Amino acid sequence: MFGATGTHYITAGLVGGAVAGGYFIRLLVDKLAERGALATKKRILDEAHHEARQTKREWELQAKQEIFQRREEFEGEVRQTRNELRQTERRLDKRGDNLDEKEGLLGKKEKFLETAEKNVAQKRKELSRAEDHLKDLEERTRQELYRISGLSHEEAKRMLADSLRDEVENECTEMINKAVDRATKTADQEAQRIVVDSIERCAAAATGQTSVCTVELPNDELKGRIIGREGRNIRCFEKAIGVDVIVDDTPGVVVLSSFDSVRREAARLAMERLVADGRIHPGRIEESIKQAVLDVERIINETGEEVCYELDVSDVPEAIKRLLGRLKFRTSFGQNVLEHSVQVCELAGLLASELNMDVRLARRCGLLHDIGKALDQRHEGSHAALGAEEARKRGEPPTVINAIAAHHEEEAPESVYAGLLIAADTISASRPGARRETLERYIKRLERLENLATQHGGVTRAFAIQAGREVRILVDSNKINDQTAARLSHDIAREIQDELQYPGEILVTVIRETRFQEVAR
Repeated sequence: MFGATGTHYITAGLVGGAVAGGYFIRLLVDKLAERGALATKKRILDEAHHEARQTKREWELQAKQEIFQRREEFEGEVRQTRNELRQTERRLDKRGDNLDEKEGLLGKKEKFLETAEKNVAQKRKELSRAEDHLKDLEERTRQELYRISGLSHEEAKRMLADSLRDEVENECTEMINKAVDRATKTADQEAQRIVVDSIERCAAAATGQTSVCTVELPNDELKGRIIGREGRNIRCFEKAIGVDVIVDDTPGVVVLSSFDSVRREAARLAMERLVADGRIHPGRIEESIKQAVLDVERIINETGEEVCYELDVSDVPEAIKRLLGRLKFRTSFGQNVLEHSVQVCELAGLLASELNMDVRLARRCGLLHDIGKALDQRHEGSHAALGAEEARKRGEPPTVINAIAAHHEEEAPESVYAGLLIAADTISASRPGARRETLERYIKRLERLENLATQHGGVTRAFAIQAGREVRILVDSNKINDQTAARLSHDIAREIQDELQYPGEILVTVIRETRFQEVAR
């Protein structure tokens, strides 16, 4: 019993001792932790104080630098302000000196003006006295003249008026003569202007005079088919259409030759149809030619109708329309006759409008003036006479008939429209480049005009424009200034006058251009 109890007490004692030892150990640990915390706290405080002192020194250094920089900027601004004030002061001093000089000059001018006013007043007094003296002399002279001549005041006035009237009449006559001469020159210039404007507003192409045409072949084997066995096909073709077919060594073509342009056109259409079909024999040839003749007749009729409609020439008989259509296949001196007739029609209308004449009548004369060229290959006589006779048969007005007959001066013009038609026909036929025989000469004149301009120093390029009535010259702006450009245009105009022959006038334009360029990126 006692042993168990003793063991209990021993155990309790041991537990109590352990508890007490743990308490003391805890106290010891707490003391050690408190000491470590105090050391850490001290160390942190020391570091914080050290960092604060370091930051304070940096801030003080930065503040000193900023103060120094601000002080330098302030001193620079002060120096700049002082310099500006000094410059302003100098300018004010200089302006003050100028004002003093101007004030002195104004004082001198005021004195001069005062002196001048005094002189003017003195001159006026002297002039007034002179005028009074002159009036007295005139009155005494008049009285003396009355006494010597024995004329009264009214008689002298009448004689003076007669003398003045004669003098005025002579001057008026001279002025009228000058005005007539000036009007004549102006009328010539105005007529030239009307003609030139009409030419500029109407132009027609030039073609080459020809009596042959060619038909292209896909291969040379067709030449044998066109000729046929023993020439049967080619003889049939020539006999049916009335043209010559030339098959030679020229590769890929057959030549059709005839002076009748309508037949030549029908033969071309028939040959092209045969070549495209490939079946070439007498029966097919006759069929193709008949169809081609019908096609050409249709083209002639449509062309006549279309031309009359487009040119607004009304009430034209069908027979005359057909003649106009035939002119589509007629050329004369390198000009297509239908295009020439259209151009003459437009020119005559333009000239008539400028002269306040009947535009429709003038256009009718111009359109029909060459219808005889559609007849002269089948009838005897000139085309002017044949055209006038045809117009008479178809009931055209006498003015139109006479204009057609007289447009080559085979008959005397009986109206102003005949003269107008002659002028329009001449313009169309003789304008530069209209006909083949003048084309080369026209081109040479343009080349000569450009070469004459480019031979001068500083000229880069030259262009002859408006049928040679103007030459535009481009010059190097670095070598030619404005004064030199003006002198250059004068010199070139003089050389053109001396070395070239030309109708009317030629405008010389010198272009000097300076360009400045920059690229924005």
